[in-house]
Amino acid sequence: MPSSSIIVPVPLENSPYEILIGSGILAETGDLASKVINTCRCVLISDEIVAALHASKVLQSLLSTGFDPHLLTVPAGEASKSMVVAADLCDRMIQLGLDRKSAVFALGGGVVGDLAGFIASIHYRGIPVIQLPTTVVAQVDSSIGGKTGVNSPLGKNLIGTFHQPRLVLSDTATLSTLPDRIFQEGLAEAIKHAVIADEPMLALLLGLLPFDRSSDLSPLIARNAAIKARIVSEDEFETKGTRALLNFGHTIGHAIESVAGYGKLSHGECVAIGMIAALDLSVRLAGLPSDQANRVKEVIMACGLPTSIPHDLPINSILAALGRDKKFDAGAIRFILTPKLGTAFVSDKVTLDDVTEAIARITT
Repeated sequence: MPSSSIIVPVPLENSPYEILIGSGILAETGDLASKVINTCRCVLISDEIVAALHASKVLQSLLSTGFDPHLLTVPAGEASKSMVVAADLCDRMIQLGLDRKSAVFALGGGVVGDLAGFIASIHYRGIPVIQLPTTVVAQVDSSIGGKTGVNSPLGKNLIGTFHQPRLVLSDTATLSTLPDRIFQEGLAEAIKHAVIADEPMLALLLGLLPFDRSSDLSPLIARNAAIKARIVSEDEFETKGTRALLNFGHTIGHAIESVAGYGKLSHGECVAIGMIAALDLSVRLAGLPSDQANRVKEVIMACGLPTSIPHDLPINSILAALGRDKKFDAGAIRFILTPKLGTAFVSDKVTLDDVTEAIARITT
């Protein structure tokens, strides 16, 4: 175990695992993975950009510890998160001889993590996956909790499974290679965690701006990972309502992302806009003080994230996309509101008129 890494446990009843966070730990992937799974024939799934930056050190580490790794890459971007790409990767894995004793390593951001996790969950009815997240959004959120999936033309993440990783290795050194826009979008998930569970983190984020890419962001990543791990452990399959709190900003955010066309606005950018709408609804319907809403908006803007919906996205199309979202329950909107920063709850009192008004108020 690297002495400098931070360990965040995910104490699920049936499938506990650890998140290891630190600078440079990708080079120890093989040794760390061999402690939780048997050495085996495996695939390293990545996108073309991330693979060029980081795959060689992972492959070398796996080879040196007895794994038989094969690199499979997909084009970078949300378009790769599809059933067509998933089926092609499964076919390639079968051709390589991967069977139920094999494993998947997911090297990349949220798209690769969701896609590779989904493939691991269906290949031979389920094989182990180890997540190697390389973006802020993946390290603080999407690599943790076992939600996998691909997009449908009708909506984001509508096809998927729950499939917990055996291990998550978050190498914070990879964050220094991110373009500014990709780095910034991940901060939306950190802001979300602050709103629903850790109000003091808002001040921490502001204090760290502008981010020094050469500094070790492990403590910030670990603080967010611990929030996600705690919530997932309380409600693994989103049946108790606790895990739904992680959807703050995502209800409208996913609809915007779907209507804009995947790739025009990043996931984090859409979540940031969705949080502005959720804050507006929280002020009007949950008693959130307006100064607290403005404080979150200040942090969102300081992180370089958008706060309004582009005028060329029709409100009616956004509302139609909302109707296909998983967060609709028997036709009713289950909307996450915050009455006070650091807390949140699931409300079934938000009407379509309320949502329409919120969207209209933030459309430029």
